[in-house]
Amino acid sequence: MLQIQESIPQPPPPWTGRPIVLIGLMGVGKSTVGRRLAQRMKLDFVDADHEIEHAAGMTIAEIFERFGEAHFRDGERRVIARLIDGTPKIIATGGGAFMQEETRTLILDQSLAIWLDASPDILAERVRRRDTRPLLRGKDPRKMLTELARVRNPVYALAPIHIVSQHAPHDATVSAILKAIGQ
Repeated sequence: MLQIQESIPQPPPPWTGRPIVLIGLMGVGKSTVGRRLAQRMKLDFVDADHEIEHAAGMTIAEIFERFGEAHFRDGERRVIARLIDGTPKIIATGGGAFMQEETRTLILDQSLAIWLDASPDILAERVRRRDTRPLLRGKDPRKMLTELARVRNPVYALAPIHIVSQHAPHDATVSAILKAIGQ
């Protein structure tokens, strides 16, 4: 008789000093949570989108408009590769960074990836405050975020740590991350 063993979920890996990379959909709070996490852990914080804008000398929206998404993703990959240099820090990425295979492989191999997740309703409420998201221009944010979640969440799920962000202060998310990484 064949016996099938159920796989026992493995606990997330404890933090070992590698860079921590926050991934997830736009509006989930990667930058805000990342800054606060860095403060609590006494580490540097880097926002990959800001680094891309600095390197390009233009906003992400301008890069998308002028050169297209493929050009932006290539620059994003190069910037993230530069940021993941082995030193402990917190890095917030753009929502699409982890969707690119080469970038995702780099993040999974050389850092601790943490997926920040929230419902499309929560995300839509948060992103309505600013009109700086190229993928949402002229579209219904809730509908677009629901579709992005459908496509991206299975890929984000490759991250070893999954933190759900609720309608709560960002510090609650920071505390959940610290608990998950054993800090």
